[in-house]
Amino acid sequence: MNSIQQLFQQKDKNLLSIYFTCGYPKLEDTTKVIAALEQNNVDFIEVGLPYSDPLADGPTIQDSSQKALENGINLDIVFEQLMTIKSSNKTPLVLMGYLNQMLKFGEDKFCKKVVECGIDTLIIPDLPMVEFENHYQELFHKYGLTNVFLITPHTSEERIKKIDSYTKAFIYVVASSSITGAKGEISKQQIAYFERIKAMNLQSKLIIGFGISDKDTFNTACTYANGAIIGSAFIRDLGDNGVDNINNFIKPILA
Repeated sequence: MNSIQQLFQQKDKNLLSIYFTCGYPKLEDTTKVIAALEQNNVDFIEVGLPYSDPLADGPTIQDSSQKALENGINLDIVFEQLMTIKSSNKTPLVLMGYLNQMLKFGEDKFCKKVVECGIDTLIIPDLPMVEFENHYQELFHKYGLTNVFLITPHTSEERIKKIDSYTKAFIYVVASSSITGAKGEISKQQIAYFERIKAMNLQSKLIIGFGISDKDTFNTACTYANGAIIGSAFIRDLGDNGVDNINNFIKPILA
Protein backbone atom coordinates (compact mmCIF):
# COMPACT_ATOMS: atom_id res chain seq x y z
CA MET A 1 0.00 0.00 0.00
CA ASN A 2 1.48 3.36 -1.02
CA SER A 3 1.37 6.57 1.01
CA ILE A 4 -1.63 7.96 -0.85
CA GLN A 5 -3.64 4.78 -0.33
CA GLN A 6 -2.80 4.96 3.37
CA LEU A 7 -3.95 8.59 3.41
CA PHE A 8 -7.29 7.65 1.85
CA GLN A 9 -7.80 5.03 4.56
CA GLN A 10 -7.60 7.82 7.13
CA LYS A 11 -9.52 10.44 5.15
CA ASP A 12 -11.35 10.21 1.84
CA LYS A 13 -13.23 13.50 1.63
CA ASN A 14 -12.22 17.14 1.23
CA LEU A 15 -8.53 16.38 0.74
CA LEU A 16 -6.47 19.45 -0.02
CA SER A 17 -3.32 19.09 -2.07
CA ILE A 18 -1.02 21.99 -2.90
CA TYR A 19 1.31 22.08 -5.88
CA PHE A 20 4.54 24.03 -5.62
CA THR A 21 7.65 24.41 -7.77
CA CYS A 22 10.94 23.25 -6.26
CA GLY A 23 13.52 26.03 -5.95
CA TYR A 24 10.92 28.83 -6.04
CA PRO A 25 10.84 31.66 -5.08
CA LYS A 26 14.41 30.98 -3.90
CA LEU A 27 16.65 27.97 -4.46
CA GLU A 28 16.57 26.94 -0.79
CA ASP A 29 12.79 27.37 -0.37
CA THR A 30 11.83 23.80 -1.37
CA THR A 31 12.05 22.38 2.14
CA LYS A 32 10.63 25.53 3.73
CA VAL A 33 7.50 25.31 1.58
CA ILE A 34 6.99 21.63 2.40
CA ALA A 35 7.39 22.29 6.13
CA ALA A 36 4.94 25.21 6.04
CA LEU A 37 2.34 23.22 4.10
CA GLU A 38 2.61 20.36 6.58
CA GLN A 39 2.20 22.76 9.50
CA ASN A 40 -0.98 24.07 7.86
CA ASN A 41 -2.52 20.57 7.58
CA VAL A 42 -2.38 20.12 3.82
CA ASP A 43 -3.28 16.48 3.13
CA PHE A 44 -0.67 15.79 0.47
CA ILE A 45 1.83 17.89 -1.45
CA GLU A 46 2.52 17.87 -5.18
CA VAL A 47 6.24 18.52 -5.63
CA GLY A 48 6.81 20.15 -9.01
CA LEU A 49 10.07 19.56 -10.88
CA PRO A 50 10.97 22.74 -12.79
CA TYR A 51 11.13 22.10 -16.53
CA SER A 52 12.01 24.39 -19.41
CA ASP A 53 9.42 23.03 -21.85
CA PRO A 54 6.25 22.17 -19.91
CA LEU A 55 3.19 20.87 -21.74
CA ALA A 56 0.37 21.25 -19.22
CA ASP A 57 1.44 24.25 -17.17
CA GLY A 58 0.08 27.75 -17.62
CA PRO A 59 1.98 31.06 -17.41
CA THR A 60 2.15 31.23 -13.60
CA ILE A 61 3.76 27.82 -13.13
CA GLN A 62 5.88 28.26 -16.26
CA ASP A 63 7.24 31.49 -14.79
CA SER A 64 7.98 29.84 -11.45
CA SER A 65 9.84 27.04 -13.25
CA GLN A 66 11.89 29.55 -15.22
CA LYS A 67 12.83 31.45 -12.07
CA ALA A 68 13.71 28.20 -10.27
CA LEU A 69 15.97 27.18 -13.16
CA GLU A 70 17.59 30.62 -13.08
CA ASN A 71 18.11 30.07 -9.34
CA GLY A 72 20.18 27.02 -10.27
CA ILE A 73 17.77 24.21 -9.44
CA ASN A 74 18.29 20.80 -11.05
CA LEU A 75 17.22 17.25 -10.23
CA ASP A 76 20.34 16.50 -8.20
CA ILE A 77 19.63 19.50 -5.97
CA VAL A 78 15.92 18.64 -5.72
CA PHE A 79 16.72 15.13 -4.51
CA GLU A 80 19.30 16.48 -2.05
CA GLN A 81 16.71 18.91 -0.68
CA LEU A 82 14.04 16.23 -0.36
CA MET A 83 16.44 13.91 1.45
CA THR A 84 17.00 16.52 4.16
CA ILE A 85 13.33 16.48 5.17
CA LYS A 86 12.65 12.77 4.65
CA SER A 87 12.77 11.92 8.36
CA SER A 88 10.82 14.96 9.56
CA ASN A 89 8.08 15.30 6.94
CA LYS A 90 4.98 13.15 7.55
CA THR A 91 2.80 14.55 4.76
CA PRO A 92 2.69 12.36 1.61
CA LEU A 93 4.61 13.83 -1.31
CA VAL A 94 3.71 13.25 -4.96
CA LEU A 95 6.44 14.09 -7.48
CA MET A 96 5.24 15.81 -10.65
CA GLY A 97 7.55 16.10 -13.65
CA TYR A 98 7.90 15.31 -17.33
CA LEU A 99 9.09 12.18 -19.10
CA ASN A 100 12.14 13.84 -20.67
CA GLN A 101 13.46 14.73 -17.22
CA MET A 102 13.42 11.07 -16.22
CA LEU A 103 14.96 9.97 -19.52
CA LYS A 104 17.81 12.48 -19.31
CA PHE A 105 18.52 11.71 -15.65
CA GLY A 106 18.36 7.97 -16.30
CA GLU A 107 15.20 5.96 -15.69
CA ASP A 108 16.55 3.59 -13.05
CA LYS A 109 18.61 6.29 -11.38
CA PHE A 110 15.56 8.58 -11.27
CA CYS A 111 13.30 5.93 -9.76
CA LYS A 112 15.92 4.95 -7.20
CA LYS A 113 16.39 8.57 -6.11
CA VAL A 114 12.63 9.10 -5.81
CA VAL A 115 12.30 6.10 -3.52
CA GLU A 116 15.34 7.13 -1.47
CA CYS A 117 13.55 10.43 -0.80
CA GLY A 118 10.56 8.56 0.63
CA ILE A 119 8.26 9.22 -2.32
CA ASP A 120 6.20 6.46 -3.94
CA THR A 121 3.82 8.32 -6.25
CA LEU A 122 4.55 10.10 -9.55
CA ILE A 123 2.60 12.34 -11.90
CA ILE A 124 4.12 12.32 -15.39
CA PRO A 125 1.48 14.00 -17.60
CA ASP A 126 3.18 13.24 -20.91
CA LEU A 127 3.81 9.54 -20.28
CA PRO A 128 1.92 7.76 -23.11
CA MET A 129 -0.32 4.92 -22.02
CA VAL A 130 1.33 2.52 -24.49
CA GLU A 131 4.77 3.33 -23.08
CA PHE A 132 3.46 2.75 -19.58
CA GLU A 133 2.02 -0.61 -20.56
CA ASN A 134 5.08 -1.75 -22.52
CA HIS A 135 7.84 -0.54 -20.21
CA TYR A 136 7.19 1.83 -17.33
CA GLN A 137 4.60 -0.28 -15.54
CA GLU A 138 7.27 -2.94 -14.97
CA LEU A 139 9.93 -0.35 -14.11
CA PHE A 140 7.72 1.40 -11.55
CA HIS A 141 6.69 -1.93 -10.05
CA LYS A 142 10.37 -2.78 -9.62
CA TYR A 143 10.84 0.30 -7.44
CA GLY A 144 7.45 0.26 -5.71
CA LEU A 145 6.29 3.39 -7.52
CA THR A 146 2.83 4.18 -8.80
CA ASN A 147 1.91 6.59 -11.59
CA VAL A 148 -1.06 8.95 -11.52
CA PHE A 149 -2.87 9.30 -14.84
CA LEU A 150 -4.79 12.38 -15.91
CA ILE A 151 -8.19 12.51 -17.57
CA THR A 152 -9.85 15.51 -19.26
CA PRO A 153 -13.35 16.30 -20.52
CA HIS A 154 -12.33 14.70 -23.82
CA THR A 155 -10.98 11.43 -22.43
CA SER A 156 -12.99 8.51 -23.76
CA GLU A 157 -14.92 6.25 -21.40
CA GLU A 158 -12.83 3.30 -22.61
CA ARG A 159 -9.58 5.06 -21.70
CA ILE A 160 -10.96 6.19 -18.33
CA LYS A 161 -11.86 2.60 -17.47
CA LYS A 162 -8.38 1.44 -18.48
CA ILE A 163 -6.81 4.17 -16.32
CA ASP A 164 -9.09 3.11 -13.48
CA SER A 165 -7.78 -0.45 -13.73
CA TYR A 166 -4.17 0.73 -13.46
CA THR A 167 -4.67 3.29 -10.70
CA LYS A 168 -3.18 2.66 -7.27
CA ALA A 169 -3.27 6.21 -5.89
CA PHE A 170 -5.90 8.45 -7.53
CA ILE A 171 -7.08 9.64 -10.91
CA TYR A 172 -6.20 13.26 -11.60
CA VAL A 173 -9.36 14.82 -13.02
CA VAL A 174 -8.29 17.80 -15.11
CA ALA A 175 -11.12 20.27 -14.69
CA SER A 176 -10.97 21.78 -18.17
CA SER A 177 -9.39 21.23 -21.56
CA SER A 178 -6.70 23.84 -20.97
CA ILE A 179 -3.44 24.55 -19.21
CA THR A 180 -3.16 25.19 -15.49
CA GLY A 181 -4.25 28.49 -13.98
CA ALA A 182 -7.03 30.09 -11.98
CA LYS A 183 -10.16 30.67 -14.07
CA GLY A 184 -12.74 32.00 -11.63
CA GLU A 185 -15.91 30.07 -10.84
CA ILE A 186 -16.44 26.50 -11.95
CA SER A 187 -18.80 26.47 -14.94
CA LYS A 188 -21.97 24.45 -15.47
CA GLN A 189 -20.16 22.60 -18.25
CA GLN A 190 -17.45 21.56 -15.82
CA ILE A 191 -20.06 20.46 -13.28
CA ALA A 192 -21.67 18.26 -15.93
CA TYR A 193 -18.26 16.71 -16.64
CA PHE A 194 -17.62 16.07 -12.93
CA GLU A 195 -21.06 14.50 -12.58
CA ARG A 196 -20.42 12.26 -15.58
CA ILE A 197 -17.16 10.97 -14.10
CA LYS A 198 -18.70 10.50 -10.66
CA ALA A 199 -21.60 8.55 -12.20
CA MET A 200 -19.15 6.05 -13.70
CA ASN A 201 -18.63 4.66 -10.16
CA LEU A 202 -14.93 4.08 -10.72
CA GLN A 203 -12.98 2.06 -8.17
CA SER A 204 -10.32 4.78 -7.94
CA LYS A 205 -10.29 7.92 -5.83
CA LEU A 206 -10.70 11.19 -7.74
CA ILE A 207 -8.75 14.40 -7.24
CA ILE A 208 -9.68 17.48 -9.31
CA GLY A 209 -7.07 19.96 -10.50
CA PHE A 210 -6.55 22.87 -12.93
CA GLY A 211 -8.42 26.08 -12.09
CA ILE A 212 -9.01 25.31 -8.40
CA SER A 213 -7.90 28.47 -6.65
CA ASP A 214 -9.83 29.29 -3.46
CA LYS A 215 -12.30 28.01 -0.86
CA ASP A 216 -15.33 28.19 -3.17
CA THR A 217 -13.78 26.31 -6.08
CA PHE A 218 -12.18 23.82 -3.67
CA ASN A 219 -15.51 23.09 -1.95
CA THR A 220 -17.29 22.72 -5.29
CA ALA A 221 -14.66 20.29 -6.55
CA CYS A 222 -14.90 18.24 -3.36
CA THR A 223 -18.63 17.76 -3.99
CA TYR A 224 -17.75 15.60 -7.00
CA ALA A 225 -14.39 14.14 -5.96
CA ASN A 226 -12.36 13.12 -2.92
CA GLY A 227 -10.36 16.32 -3.00
CA ALA A 228 -8.65 18.92 -5.14
CA ILE A 229 -5.25 20.34 -6.00
CA ILE A 230 -4.46 24.05 -5.94
CA GLY A 231 -1.39 25.09 -7.91
CA SER A 232 -1.21 28.37 -9.81
CA ALA A 233 -3.06 30.41 -7.18
CA PHE A 234 -0.65 29.18 -4.52
CA ILE A 235 2.40 29.85 -6.70
CA ARG A 236 1.18 33.37 -7.36
CA ASP A 237 0.63 33.98 -3.64
CA LEU A 238 4.03 32.49 -2.84
CA GLY A 239 5.69 34.85 -5.30
CA ASP A 240 3.83 37.86 -3.90
CA ASN A 241 3.96 37.13 -0.17
CA GLY A 242 6.79 34.68 0.37
CA VAL A 243 7.22 31.47 2.34
CA ASP A 244 6.57 33.08 5.72
CA ASN A 245 2.94 33.85 4.84
CA ILE A 246 1.80 30.48 3.50
CA ASN A 247 -0.61 30.09 6.43
CA ASN A 248 -2.54 33.16 5.23
CA PHE A 249 -3.25 31.36 1.96
CA ILE A 250 -4.13 27.93 3.35
CA LYS A 251 -6.23 28.79 6.42
CA PRO A 252 -9.15 30.46 4.56
CA ILE A 253 -9.47 27.42 2.28
CA LEU A 254 -9.72 24.98 5.20
CA ALA A 255 -11.82 27.26 7.41
